[in-house]
Amino acid sequence: MEEIEHKYIEVNGLKLHIAEIGSGSSPVVVFLHGFPEIWYSWRYQMLAVAKAGYRAIAPDFRGYGLSDQPTQPEKTTFLDLNNDLLALLDALNISKVFLVGKDFGSFVVSYFSILHKERVSGFIVMGVPFLPPKPLEFKQGLPEGFYVSRFGVPGRAEADFGRLDAKTVVRNVYILFSRSEIPIANEDQEIMDIVQPSTPLPPWFSEEDLTAYGALYENSGFRTALQVPYRSLHEQVNITDPTVHVPALFIKGEKDYFLKFPGIEDYISSGVLKSLVPNLQIVNLPEGTHFVQEQLPDEVNHLVLEFLTKNSKLQ
Repeated sequence: MEEIEHKYIEVNGLKLHIAEIGSGSSPVVVFLHGFPEIWYSWRYQMLAVAKAGYRAIAPDFRGYGLSDQPTQPEKTTFLDLNNDLLALLDALNISKVFLVGKDFGSFVVSYFSILHKERVSGFIVMGVPFLPPKPLEFKQGLPEGFYVSRFGVPGRAEADFGRLDAKTVVRNVYILFSRSEIPIANEDQEIMDIVQPSTPLPPWFSEEDLTAYGALYENSGFRTALQVPYRSLHEQVNITDPTVHVPALFIKGEKDYFLKFPGIEDYISSGVLKSLVPNLQIVNLPEGTHFVQEQLPDEVNHLVLEFLTKNSKLQ
């Protein structure tokens, strides 16, 4: 991955780290990570789209990886990440982009596609479908040990994570999130206790990958990462029309535990999602988990390139 370049762009008073590859005159694809991911989670897709003639950019969100920490991490919101993306595009003189989001990066894609429609050529989301900005209540009907509830309590996850080094925290979360069941702890245990030290990594996730993630989270810590997404799910944004008409693709892993969150399958299958994104295509990957872009890079790369080719004109 030596061909991927790294630089820092100052936006909204913070230096954001971006990874980049591809010609400056090519159509731009911006990749937005989730948790516990980072720019590195898009390594396969960045190389693939650059080889196909696109310019790939993957930032670390504020407070993540090599990007600056905000002065008050506990006040960071999804809207801040949306504003950072807008400022980043302006700083790079990019007028229009394709957006690709995973996990809570899909929330940022959703915000941006609604608030800045004129800047978006199309979008792809994975792990989490398009969701309009509104308070999200995933806790209803799930036990107290639900990981989103636990991570949302200030101090609790910090104490849980603080018993381990950053690399082990990332290891445990990758193992938990690659399963098909929602991570839920018993009353007498913490989320990190669910994973035994002897549990192997997913076969598609190497020790080298884990070391790369561990080093990046060792740098940033988890303070901002726990705020966004987990403590910002109540956020409200004044949106009059949440409908987005650009071409869109939802790559859905059939074994993704997120599909078992209350209301999600119904939201996808009932027609509500398609009513908000009329030009949406949904592709199911039968063996896909929450990390489809790393687990099944060839299949995902094919879908991404097919979408980009269909909806852009390379010069």
